[in-house]
Amino acid sequence: MFSPPTLTIGAYTFKNPVALAPMAGITDAVFRQICRQHGAGYTLAEMVASKKNLRNSKKSSTRHANQNDPEPRAIQLIGTDPTELADAARWQVSQGAQIIDLNLGCPAKKVCSVAAGSALMAMPDRVVDIFESVVSAVNVPVTVKIRTGTDQQHKNAVQIAQLAQTHGLQAITVHGRTRADKFSGSAEYDTIKAVKHAVDIPVIANGDICSPKQAQFVLKYTAADGIMIGRASQGYPWIFREINHYLTTGNTRSPASLNEFYETILQHVLGLHRLYGDTLGVRIARKHIGWYGQHLPHGDQLRKQFNPLNSPQAQLDLIKQYFETPVL
Repeated sequence: MFSPPTLTIGAYTFKNPVALAPMAGITDAVFRQICRQHGAGYTLAEMVASKKNLRNSKKSSTRHANQNDPEPRAIQLIGTDPTELADAARWQVSQGAQIIDLNLGCPAKKVCSVAAGSALMAMPDRVVDIFESVVSAVNVPVTVKIRTGTDQQHKNAVQIAQLAQTHGLQAITVHGRTRADKFSGSAEYDTIKAVKHAVDIPVIANGDICSPKQAQFVLKYTAADGIMIGRASQGYPWIFREINHYLTTGNTRSPASLNEFYETILQHVLGLHRLYGDTLGVRIARKHIGWYGQHLPHGDQLRKQFNPLNSPQAQLDLIKQYFETPVL
């Protein structure tokens, strides 16, 4: 029988080693709460820019530490300037952040074009400055999320991981693709395995973990301390409980029922309306309904009817109508 590892970051030990990845525009407070309810042991907020002048922007204002979030509250920062990142980390901790995660993994063009995200993988000296500045600025655990390297010819995840350990970081997450790969092709786990072998701090494996069996395989193969689920959770937050069940029992758990979809979708959409307001909340709800619909009968029809709706009540009415339709 496989025994799942225990994931510990600083003073925090999680009930299971399955984490929700930070995803821009997706893992807001509403989605994080839902994933926690369905078995995510650890969740990270979507990345927020380190620049002080952006703290009060409409986008950033929903991404800061929130005292109402379940503990530990983890905030991911993205930036390039060590002093700026240190200042941002201090400010986030003052707002209630309990873990600071640094983004060295985002492959988006607009991020890498300013030498942030995974572009920093090519600048170990700058990375050291960032690690030292942020760790010395706060009294909470600092972690980092990286990729395997900049491209297939330049994989330096082991080097960056060793620098993280040397300079006081307390965990590292590795996405099994290079910056150049973006999200194409398949994630590879040999580099994650090498990172785990090279450092003593906790290592979390990320990339293409879409099923309970794959989760167990990755944990066994890499010997990682945890796994991080990203795209597989979109529209199906029950992936966490299914993975947890398989890791602890070796058995497959029944998928979510239609009633569970109904209750969770209502919670999600209502939460989005409250967090973002009527206009933006309605807009953001559309993409989530599209993802939920991929797991529902006639889900594509639901998506097509949902997308043109412009009011919160119309969205809620359609959801109710869909789940009360006798053909389901």
